[in-house]
Amino acid sequence: MGTALAVLEGCAVGPNFTPPTPPSASGYVVEPSALPTAGRSDIAQHLQWGAPPDPHWWAAFRSTALDDTVALAIADSPTLDTARATLAQAQQAIRVARGGLYPQVDVEASAQRDRARTTGGGRGHTTSNLLTIGPSVSYALDLFGGTRRQIEAQTALADYQRYQLAATYLTLTGNTVTQALTSAGAREQLRAVADIIAADRRNVDLVAIEREVGKAAMTDVLAARSQLAADLALSPPLEQQLSVADHALSILVGKTPTQWQAPAFDFDMLTLPADIPVALPSVWLASRPDVGAAQSQLHAASAAIGIATAQLYPNITLSAAWTQTAASMGPLFDSANGLWAVAAALTAPLFHGGALNAQKQAAVDAFDAQLGIYRQTVLQAFGQVADTLRALQHDADELAAQRTALETAQASLALQRESYRVGTASLVEVLQAQRLYAQARLGYARAKGQRYVDTAQWFAAMGGAAQSWAQGQETVNPAGSNTAAPH
Repeated sequence: MGTALAVLEGCAVGPNFTPPTPPSASGYVVEPSALPTAGRSDIAQHLQWGAPPDPHWWAAFRSTALDDTVALAIADSPTLDTARATLAQAQQAIRVARGGLYPQVDVEASAQRDRARTTGGGRGHTTSNLLTIGPSVSYALDLFGGTRRQIEAQTALADYQRYQLAATYLTLTGNTVTQALTSAGAREQLRAVADIIAADRRNVDLVAIEREVGKAAMTDVLAARSQLAADLALSPPLEQQLSVADHALSILVGKTPTQWQAPAFDFDMLTLPADIPVALPSVWLASRPDVGAAQSQLHAASAAIGIATAQLYPNITLSAAWTQTAASMGPLFDSANGLWAVAAALTAPLFHGGALNAQKQAAVDAFDAQLGIYRQTVLQAFGQVADTLRALQHDADELAAQRTALETAQASLALQRESYRVGTASLVEVLQAQRLYAQARLGYARAKGQRYVDTAQWFAAMGGAAQSWAQGQETVNPAGSNTAAPH
């Protein structure tokens, strides 16, 4: 009998989980991947295929200020604290579920006092005491694996929370680096605007002198002043962008904007990474926290099918109790006052109006829905990497074009100013050249900043080895998961 029960306890109804087969992709884009040279004075980036991701990927920007800021964010971020606590909660839920595999031992004690009328119709009463104490044991045989599937589901949900912690880490570090680079980009554009405004002021002064000696009309003075006013309007939006980025950085490091001031990030204190790691798709897919989280939810949905299926089968519970009973404390523990009981209870479903079968089918449908979510998550991950890879390529092309436009506009402005000085060009031509130079100067600053930001986005899209970091944050080892798979 014992052997038969052991064999029965070894089975677990429902599907065993197997991770879905990932897309058989050898690359991320159709055309060959290569990064063009950005320009003579700009850093050229190169793709490094098969390079492993680095958990501290932001160190590639070679900025102590950036390293310190990211370290502060990791140390004090409320979102990381929340994710850690949620993971710890999920790991405790595994322990709760695992407790169902073991006998449940309790001790019960009671004291009772009764009063009864004496026989014979008199008015007398008798009182009696009854004291009981003793242990009881109950054990639910997991004949069809419902408890084990419950453990499997809780383990999968803990895996999901571990991936969520990794995703939180990746999002936090990615946002911190992006905001720092956005701050640097805003400063670069403000520097460009300052140069433009300085040139506008020189134009206003030049036209004023020309007006005094009768060589310029009042319309020329107004045109120069109008250009200056228009370019002065470029600064406030950039100042706001800078303020928003700096305030966002303070929130990311767990401080209010009055408690912590972000470093004055500038491209002079940053180095654009020249080597861009590109993980092979099979390796990369396994490192993406969002894909891992979707797979864990799929695993939990698979285990839920087994839980629902087990409800269709009988459940056997064994119990035993030993009770000491006496009227007073003295003889309570006398062996003669001991009572014992052993029982076995079987509960088998007969008719539930189709509810149990509906629960099982609902679990199957939930699994199919989660499978669709998993597939979509994988597709979106591939799309993000493809978009970011193309962005890096286009950033290099745009930066090279913007540099050419800037050099051309700068040379044209110098020529027009000299021509105006000697009287062979009008002020209108000088202002037009000034406008083109302003556009080129700002365009180059924006392109430079976007290239830095897209580079950071690429490191984040590669996964940033966030999972290896998250594994070091665990407080409990949720061993015992069933790694087989459904359908």
